[in-house]
Amino acid sequence: MPDKYKAVWVSHSSIADFLKCPRLYYLRNVYKDKKTGHKITIMTPPLALGQSVHEVIESLSFLPVEERFNAKIFEKYDEAWKKVSGKLGGFRDLEKEKEYKERGRAMLQVIIDNPGPLSHKAIKIRADGGLPYYFLSEEENIILCGKIDWIEYLEETDAINILDFKTGKNEEDEDSLQLPIYYLLAKNLQKRKVEKISYWYLDHQNPKDIVEMEIPNEIDAKTRVYEVAKRIKLARQIELFKCPKGGCFACRDLERVYNGEGEKVGESEYRQDIYIL
Repeated sequence: MPDKYKAVWVSHSSIADFLKCPRLYYLRNVYKDKKTGHKITIMTPPLALGQSVHEVIESLSFLPVEERFNAKIFEKYDEAWKKVSGKLGGFRDLEKEKEYKERGRAMLQVIIDNPGPLSHKAIKIRADGGLPYYFLSEEENIILCGKIDWIEYLEETDAINILDFKTGKNEEDEDSLQLPIYYLLAKNLQKRKVEKISYWYLDHQNPKDIVEMEIPNEIDAKTRVYEVAKRIKLARQIELFKCPKGGCFACRDLERVYNGEGEKVGESEYRQDIYIL
């Protein structure tokens, strides 16, 4: 029987880290500070913005449809923002913080004015106190895990729409494994057919536009994710996490934290030590 406590756990974020740079993967997903026993991460204004907006949106998914937009959304946002205000969000000054906070308010206003999928029933995947997961390979003892931003229930067809909210300026790369991973999680952790899969870019020129993507092919999605997961497992077994460039854009900031340059400002819900530079 596979053992989840000895398994290699992979997710969209950890796979993305590994593909950018194995050293980045090591510093964010393997290394633990000897003093605290915690993993390390860096907070930046864009991450602070995304965290706050996503927290508010997720809170709406737990409410009945008829109550969602009666909720005090901007009060929820102000409470969420307190967790990232000032140094906690990597902000250097009040002006920059105000700029980012207003961007987040504008994104939430887009959702209020054009709720679209959020005005329909939502489905939650059971997580048993943590992230939803399943064994990608019992033989290799590899687990795939992750949290999907929103799962819209399509009543007419008893199917679902996977929705991912984007708070950054850039569009997701067409080779990204994010939607294939979300598709695999939904396919294996709930019973309804995945009928749609979409990105909602909240900070674009036309932020109310939801971009529907092609449904991934299940075999192709599993093959692509599994191949990277096996590379990650091998790297962990032989403890080889070299940056191919000897120090690159992807790993350099966490390397600075590793070398003692960062300022610790808090601890995340996943017990990571949060640093700023």
